[in-house]
Amino acid sequence: MSRVSGFLVEADAKAFLLKQQLSWVSSNYQCRLGEIDLIMKDKDTLVFVEVRQRRSQDYGGALSSITYAKQQKIVKTAGYYLMTNKLTNKCAVRFDVVTLEGEGQPFQWIKNAFEGNAWY
Repeated sequence: MSRVSGFLVEADAKAFLLKQQLSWVSSNYQCRLGEIDLIMKDKDTLVFVEVRQRRSQDYGGALSSITYAKQQKIVKTAGYYLMTNKLTNKCAVRFDVVTLEGEGQPFQWIKNAFEGNAWY
């Protein structure tokens, strides 16, 4: 997936999540530890979202491409975000995944896709 198509899919995922009543906080948050595609709010919960697209299910598809190492990188990046924004221990946190398999398919939204207590 090219960088441009990646940004387009992330924009579409953001629109999808907005329709699900989440509110937008940030896109493409980057720090020295990594990047988080979308940061959203679901009521009082801060949601860190990884967006993945794959053209097919070959090699396991979009969801299986989010390895344990990738999850830990997202968790550490989220921890840094919480620390620098003085939000540590001030709000609930969740890690979601939004995937898109192939062209014209609907988004799959996995809430609480993985645990995120690595920054404690």
